[in-house]
Amino acid sequence: MKVQLLQLDIAWRDVDANIQRVEQMISSAEPADLYVLPEMWATGFDVSPSADTLAQAQAALTWMRDTSRRLQSPIAGTLPWAEDGKIYNRLFVTSPQGEILAQYDKRHLFAYGGEDQVYSAGAERVVVTICGVRFLLQTCYDLRFPVFSRCRGDYDAILYLANWPASRISAWTALLCARAIENQCYVFGVNRTGIGDNISYCGASVAFDERGKAVGQMDDKPGALPVEFDVEKIAAFRRKFPAWADADDFLLSEKDKK
Repeated sequence: MKVQLLQLDIAWRDVDANIQRVEQMISSAEPADLYVLPEMWATGFDVSPSADTLAQAQAALTWMRDTSRRLQSPIAGTLPWAEDGKIYNRLFVTSPQGEILAQYDKRHLFAYGGEDQVYSAGAERVVVTICGVRFLLQTCYDLRFPVFSRCRGDYDAILYLANWPASRISAWTALLCARAIENQCYVFGVNRTGIGDNISYCGASVAFDERGKAVGQMDDKPGALPVEFDVEKIAAFRRKFPAWADADDFLLSEKDKK
């Protein structure tokens, strides 16, 4: 399977400009089975989205659906999304049929940046299967909470879509590697670059294999990073070195008691 990580310099609150940037990036990249965009790829990390911004997010989702159909490949990206009087940081995965294959609402909201003052937290973990590979969907700040992303034998890889600032980029790389090692899975971290709302971002999108080895890594420039992997290789490593079998038992939530 081939995944294209699309590291974008996001134009602040300019959906049309960002769609154009992604279009150009995809057109110059190798075809892939899955394209992954950064968190809030169409607007930037906007903790106070206007009604106009939320309306434009719908156009961005339409673009994702239409482009997935044209490319015949899923696209993953998060958008600020209004529904039932609430706003969510929602990760959409669109299908080759132009439909919504899966959606995940960010569970851990970034209170330090005020995200929790406007957005509502999601409650459910979401795993989506693409080309026979099971992907756990996660967004940015979720990376700091390993219990929520712990593998229960239900996924093969994790997608982390982020707007992770340059000031804390060492934590980004270290935590992504840790998630790969502790869960014996592939981990894909897709970050943005450039300046957004006066915050500096330096990219550093990366992919780690099930052993914690970096198999692809980017600098601070916009661009696409293709990563190919074989899900059977992950399964074989888990069979050979079954550390997962020795993991501690505990409940992730009250719901797990049922």
